[in-house]
Amino acid sequence: MVKITQNVEAAYEEETGGYGNPPDSDLLHFGLLDTFDPRAVEMNITPVPSIGQSTDAFHARGPIDVTLPIKVACQGDGWQKLLGFGIGRTYADDGSNLGIPMKLTNSVNSMAVLAKETGGNFTLVGGVVPNELTLEADYTTGGYITLDAQCTAQFTEDSSDGDFSAGFYADNYSNNPFPVGPSTDPLLPTDLTLSYSTQAGSPFTGSGLDTDMLKLKIAAGKYVEIGERYLRIYDSTGTLDTTLAASEAAVPYAGVLDLTHARANTINSLVARINAVYSGDGTSEAGSGAGNDASVNLLKGIYQTTGATFKEIGGIQSSSASGAEGDMAEFSNLKTVSLKLTNNNTPIPGKTGTTWLQNNKISRGKADVTLDLTMTAENDFLYEKYKQNISIPLVRLDFGTSGSIALTNGTITSFSRPLSPGGEIVDTMSIKFRGAGDYKDFSAYAISADWTV
Repeated sequence: MVKITQNVEAAYEEETGGYGNPPDSDLLHFGLLDTFDPRAVEMNITPVPSIGQSTDAFHARGPIDVTLPIKVACQGDGWQKLLGFGIGRTYADDGSNLGIPMKLTNSVNSMAVLAKETGGNFTLVGGVVPNELTLEADYTTGGYITLDAQCTAQFTEDSSDGDFSAGFYADNYSNNPFPVGPSTDPLLPTDLTLSYSTQAGSPFTGSGLDTDMLKLKIAAGKYVEIGERYLRIYDSTGTLDTTLAASEAAVPYAGVLDLTHARANTINSLVARINAVYSGDGTSEAGSGAGNDASVNLLKGIYQTTGATFKEIGGIQSSSASGAEGDMAEFSNLKTVSLKLTNNNTPIPGKTGTTWLQNNKISRGKADVTLDLTMTAENDFLYEKYKQNISIPLVRLDFGTSGSIALTNGTITSFSRPLSPGGEIVDTMSIKFRGAGDYKDFSAYAISADWTV
């Protein structure tokens, strides 16, 4: 039978036992594939010439380098899992499976990918790690929102029936039912709302901090982490403070507050939850005019508490473009949106058994988070931020029921507005993000999502 692309599907599962350890359990469908190559293998052959020979005397084989390009339409939750692995899975430290891409991590989250052709033939790729991910929406043409992931992989092997038990990974997928693809339509660019804080000053200085804030007063030595959906409180040893009991309706796990819950979704209600438990440390407050502001609009980051004085955690200023209290302004007349996460992972060559692999292990590198935009020019607000080197405290990509992504403390690194006779004036800009806060790895909150992985 001639091989055709219409016969290929792809499924995946997280490698919970560690890098390059496919669990051989529950497969999940990726959804609509645009680009996919589970056999992208570079053998690194080195020619060895010799005097007296007409051509190379030998060809020496180096480590096997496997890559896996995956581009999918944003359909179902496959794209969320792929992007989430790129950010990094974050757990609640009490052992509960919080399992969200709440912040960038230093560890590698890997997956196993299984490709299946109709009528047989399977390819298993283990140790798949997203190195560069690009989420794109184009408002000028038809098409769906897509996620393009350039991944490295440890190894790839083939089987006629899904049984790899005699192979490199020693797994048998022949008895695992291949999942059915999602039935929902992929997301369109119109399903994305892109918004930003119009706050005029830097959120990290007293003069620029808006009054719509959380004024936290709990014991010195503790610190607070705020992500796109969850707030976590830690003690001075870095252990999750479980004083906030899971019996609280707004606490999914001890020590973790759900900022989307009805009992914690405003700064006032969040303050009430904290004061009910930490009243002995003092009384936390909402900043002037901030009481009814959404708690999810607090700046994402890590903040160390002071005990005697308030720790002021910035929120979104109330005078937004829409005029609503605590709202963010929308980027209007968008043409293209491109969110890029580059992890700069480092491959570590080595042997597993007798197999010499380029990506035998992976070391996670420094992440770069960049948002590139083109849009019809309306005013000079963002241009002025660029000229004055003023940060944008918070940017949100909201996909409705498909979750949201928060980008924190953005610096506009380039801005252009070319003019042509009789043409539309278009702004092109690039924004890089670096998180907020004043303690530990606060820049890990440069990007934060609210879905589970």
